[in-house]
Amino acid sequence: MLFPVLETNRLRLDKLTTEDSNSLFDLFSDNSVVKYYDLDAFTERSQASNLIEFFNARFTENSGIRWAIRLKETHQLIGTCGFNTWSPKMKNAVIGYDLLPKFWGSGYTTEAVHRIVKSAFCGELPCGALNRIQGDTVPGNLASESLLLNVGFKEEGVRRQSGYWKNQFHDLKCFGLIKSEYGET
Repeated sequence: MLFPVLETNRLRLDKLTTEDSNSLFDLFSDNSVVKYYDLDAFTERSQASNLIEFFNARFTENSGIRWAIRLKETHQLIGTCGFNTWSPKMKNAVIGYDLLPKFWGSGYTTEAVHRIVKSAFCGELPCGALNRIQGDTVPGNLASESLLLNVGFKEEGVRRQSGYWKNQFHDLKCFGLIKSEYGET
């Protein structure tokens, strides 16, 4: 199973490799990036290598996928995006993404998310054509909520205390996008 490489006008989405360890460490050691994440800021470079292995294992096991988000012109890794889980049987997936703060507000994540959503709905990925994609945010993560709404997701409600990390329970706002409602397929 070949890892799908996707492109947009400004971005290349491809597989994370061990050469990305330093860039991934920079991303996940930033407290502002992991503020709403279910992990603590990285303190050791080995954590980045382990995360790359974890992300790539999802693809190998056909349970999900995580792309490196790279600037097309320089090939610099600026973030990641993908489907934390997918179910070919149920034709759905759960989306996730992150970006280095110096690139926030430039539309890169929205561009990347549109591209992977389109690929998922068109059946271009190993999971086959999906019908529904879900995104969850922690209340207060307005940038993530805005991104999902801009892509076409609809807010579906709050799942009270359905997450637990950093020694506390978290409410999760659920957003959903249905293939028939997506305007870019």
